[in-house]
Amino acid sequence: MSNSVGKAFYLTTPIYYVNDAPHIGHAYTTVAGDVLTRWHRQRGEEVWFLTGTDEHGQKVMRTADLNKVSPQDWVDRLVESAWKPNWKALNIANDDFIRTTEPRHTERVQKFLQGLKDSGHIYAGKYEGPYCVDCEEFKLPGDLIEANGEKLCPIHSKPIELVNENNWFFKLSAFVEPLLKHYKDNPDACQPESARNEVLSFLEGGVSDLSISRSTFDWGIPVPWDTDQVVYVWFDALLNYATAVGLGDDPNSQGGRKFAETWPADVHLVGKDILRFHAVIWPAMLMAAGLSVPKKVFAHGWLLVGGEKMSKSKLTGIAPSDITDHFGVDAFRYYFLRAIPFGTDGSFSWEDMSARYTSELANDFGNLASRLTAMVEKYCAGVIPAVAKDRALQSALEATVSKADQAMCALDFQGGINAIMEFCKKVNGYVTEKEPWKLAKDSANQGQLEEVLYNTAESLRALAVLLNPVMPATCEILWESLGANKTLGSISQQKISDVVLWGQLPAGSIVIKSAVLFPRLDDSK
Repeated sequence: MSNSVGKAFYLTTPIYYVNDAPHIGHAYTTVAGDVLTRWHRQRGEEVWFLTGTDEHGQKVMRTADLNKVSPQDWVDRLVESAWKPNWKALNIANDDFIRTTEPRHTERVQKFLQGLKDSGHIYAGKYEGPYCVDCEEFKLPGDLIEANGEKLCPIHSKPIELVNENNWFFKLSAFVEPLLKHYKDNPDACQPESARNEVLSFLEGGVSDLSISRSTFDWGIPVPWDTDQVVYVWFDALLNYATAVGLGDDPNSQGGRKFAETWPADVHLVGKDILRFHAVIWPAMLMAAGLSVPKKVFAHGWLLVGGEKMSKSKLTGIAPSDITDHFGVDAFRYYFLRAIPFGTDGSFSWEDMSARYTSELANDFGNLASRLTAMVEKYCAGVIPAVAKDRALQSALEATVSKADQAMCALDFQGGINAIMEFCKKVNGYVTEKEPWKLAKDSANQGQLEEVLYNTAESLRALAVLLNPVMPATCEILWESLGANKTLGSISQQKISDVVLWGQLPAGSIVIKSAVLFPRLDDSK
């Protein structure tokens, strides 16, 4: 997934709805985006990583009313006290954070909408039908479930409301054939395959035109030619991916240049419950405006707790800090991408996380690093010995880098991390087999001992770079303890393609004993 010269690798998370603080379901998607964009940066690519918040709509307005504050005060408070601090705490390196209440978004949405109206894609009509305020979605009667004589939203298990409004409509039905052709010609444009099949069957089942305004409340962007109505929250929200990078700006302006460098988006990461918005409505809006559609919409699965989809309303929403306070941020980032195949539903379990932390992070990776630094200190006076080469380790590393790069770029985070951790196991096996502690008992073996220690240190150099996108804080500590920052420069500047060049860690580098990378867990808490 490489890009043409001058085009950044552009990835977005979903535009998160801010009626409450983020839970680990939101963190899961954002961490996945962060790991993928860090990986692409380490491939030497230009990258633009966007996240942000969706702040309009009926649900936000009602939540603000319940809390006796204005909707703007409510979203300001949540964004500044909950959303941004959470991403900072999880070490998310986003390039931009868009809020749908910002003037740069509002103005560009109105301009885009006016353009669609002028080109005949929008008409006046009447909407009558079911609406789920929690989804902020006009529902089809076939979408609903019934319980105790009431029609419920299948996602929230809450009663729907019947809406009867004079609204503005977007000619979504006109784009069914172009969308079907797009997905049939570009199978990668909607992934995983289960998501693509869902979108194709939805399109083949016939699609109605979409009501894109609301007239019964005022918390939203005013429709430019009819200010008594506000833009339907999803039509407003989806545009963030393009408004954030200068949609509609003069090509010679700063925004126009940014748009040329980033658009179309390479990957939109979304939860599977918002797939139709992103894979049907959004590309149709872009087609109507004569703009390129995103290269890939990837719908990941749900995080389940006790078999229930994570949500605040069902009390399964766990705050990221509940986990990071115990396991640490890097273990959080590692676990969710390692334990669950990206694209399928996965269950979070404290016990499973604890077991993986101990066996994979503390024993396999952390222990290898602390054994190496202790032995270099004890047997080589803390200095990396002469460059040596173990052919088996080197060829294993070549295979690892190739496999990991292919998997990570295909959003198979589990496959990528597994490949890297298999190499880590191989290095542990090498140390166990060579028994450097026994070699050290006879000074005649010093040359052999130093070869073993060099090969182990050089393998750790490679592991530090490969795991850096996943666990940046930990890998930075390891990098410094190998003395690599002084001799090879910062870890973030190391290229994935160069990892395989054996013998980069120079002889004479000073090894520093660092804190234990993954301390023993205190399970008494």
